[in-house]
Amino acid sequence: MSVCKRCFVDGRVQGVFYRASTAEKAAKWNVTGYAHNLDDGRVEVLACGREEDVDMLVEWLHHGPKFARVKSVEIHDADDAPPASFSTTG
Repeated sequence: MSVCKRCFVDGRVQGVFYRASTAEKAAKWNVTGYAHNLDDGRVEVLACGREEDVDMLVEWLHHGPKFARVKSVEIHDADDAPPASFSTTG
């Protein structure tokens, strides 16, 4: 079953390769979507794919790459059409 989740990641998640690392994990698990920085310091992640794969990425978001310090991850079901790939933007 295909799902999409929109996640808002709070903490030290900008400037620590969080988006690039998320894109690498998404590719590993065949998840599409995006990761982009928000003006308030959080990172927004849209993750779409098989439920099991999206769950693995969402679990990973809770700790992120080596230098990240994740405080919280807010997760919502998303009605977005699944993108063809995973992208990172500002």
